[in-house]
Amino acid sequence: MNTVGIRNRTTQDLPHCVEVLAEVHRLDRYPLNWPADPEDWLSPPNALNAWVAETEQGSILGHVAVHRADLVPDPASPPVAEVSRLFVAPAARGHAVGAQLLTRARQWAAEQRFSLKLEIVDHPRSASAITLYERTGWRHTDTTVATWTAPAGEPVRLRRYTVPEGQL
Repeated sequence: MNTVGIRNRTTQDLPHCVEVLAEVHRLDRYPLNWPADPEDWLSPPNALNAWVAETEQGSILGHVAVHRADLVPDPASPPVAEVSRLFVAPAARGHAVGAQLLTRARQWAAEQRFSLKLEIVDHPRSASAITLYERTGWRHTDTTVATWTAPAGEPVRLRRYTVPEGQL
């Protein structure tokens, strides 16, 4: 694969990101519930930053975002951001694109003095993503049931992760 670049996502990238996201959804069912407006889903009001991975020719290979997680921040603790909306085009998998996107999110968090967390659906389809998180230093902290449901109304289990202090 050609060189992969990571850069800030722009508004002009959103249609291309949605195309990749649709391909990921068809293959992996991520996101589990397809959003009514995928561009809005990629840019929620609590978004802090987002990045894309792209080829030298400008083709979008992946995406990651960080969202504000602590609605009422604890003044004694660093603010918390959640890594979210991470996906990699199926054709780009196995080339460390996801790891590069996670590294960029961690760099940003360190620069901004945020601690990081993330949640992932606890399902066999998530195995490769779970492996990526754990291989890149994320620590599983607990598993819980989501406040939202899967498309057929069944409960969704979520694995929660953090980056240990000093590893941002």
